[in-house]
Amino acid sequence: MKMSEINQLTRDEIQQRFEDTREELLNLRFQLATHQLDNQVKIRLVRRNLARMVTVLHEFELGIRKEPGKANG
Repeated sequence: MKMSEINQLTRDEIQQRFEDTREELLNLRFQLATHQLDNQVKIRLVRRNLARMVTVLHEFELGIRKEPGKANG
């Protein structure tokens, strides 16, 4: 997921995708531990997506970022 995609989402949508992505990372880690994971780079990509979402959610908490579609100010 790119930042441009994340920027268009609301806080609740980002939170839901964060939970789904975290679960995906857990499943990838299990696959890695059982030697079923073919592409180990996928773990890095999922971790980066999680970091992007955490950053945006933190910006919402600090008041740096506003909900998309709402008036600024």
